[in-house]
Amino acid sequence: MRKNKIGVLLGGLSAEREVSLRSGKAVVKALKSIGYNVVAIDAKGDFYAKLKKQKIEQVFIALHGGHGENGAVQGMLEIMGIPYTGSGVLASSLAMDKVASKKIFLYHQIPVPPFSIIERSMKNASLRGLKLPVVVKPSTEGSSVGVEIVKDARSYQKALNKAFEYGDTVLIEKYIRGQEVQIAILDNKVLGGVEVRPSDEFYSYKAKYTAGRTQYIFPPELDKKTYHHAEKAALAAHQALGCSGATRVDLIIDRKNNPYVLEVNTIPGMTETSLLPKIAQNAGLEFPQLIRRILGD
Repeated sequence: MRKNKIGVLLGGLSAEREVSLRSGKAVVKALKSIGYNVVAIDAKGDFYAKLKKQKIEQVFIALHGGHGENGAVQGMLEIMGIPYTGSGVLASSLAMDKVASKKIFLYHQIPVPPFSIIERSMKNASLRGLKLPVVVKPSTEGSSVGVEIVKDARSYQKALNKAFEYGDTVLIEKYIRGQEVQIAILDNKVLGGVEVRPSDEFYSYKAKYTAGRTQYIFPPELDKKTYHHAEKAALAAHQALGCSGATRVDLIIDRKNNPYVLEVNTIPGMTETSLLPKIAQNAGLEFPQLIRRILGD
């Protein structure tokens, strides 16, 4: 058994708690299978005291959404002097905030769908230059939580109200019909990609975490030039935010083969239906070895 004691942070209090529990349990199982001294720690309540009590020497962060993914937990671990997996405080915070990351992508000339920003305090929540259909998203949630495709004016306010349940800022994006492609980045290199074809209208929370609701195409059914452009845009997005370790970049490829970056996930899911493990396996990297690479071993 390896000497370093690894703490897997899972669960937490975000809207993605249940997914995080599944991710964390899979990571714990994988680490145990290759001889690591590992313990699961639910990131709720006084969990920093648990880290001290358990004498954790390194943390594998398997939290999704909320403080686990927005830089807060990363900052706490920095103060405690405990090394952790994934991106640092600033990159985590920027990636979790869809509005902030969009602005950085634009600065680096990384293609993104046209968008507008709606604050809860605004009296006029119009589309602000966009035309229906649009995609309404909470600014700081993952796993497609609170996301709606809006096709008519009557549904727009309802979707806004739902998105505002998750924060004070909502992102409105032009709806681009096309192929949904996910590119995985590991150690600052493209690991591979997958095209997802959900049974739902888009890759929703239910489609992501319910077995059988999505088709996975390896590699994406794109011509070589388009796929190369998608990989290039994904890596550029990862680097523009200053990410490290493993990330998954979500893109949409329109019908003219133009790739658009939607977001960067700094802590990709590790469940049985999650895309990073699927992409890694397709690239010849089995799940325990993927976890080991993320740990930096």
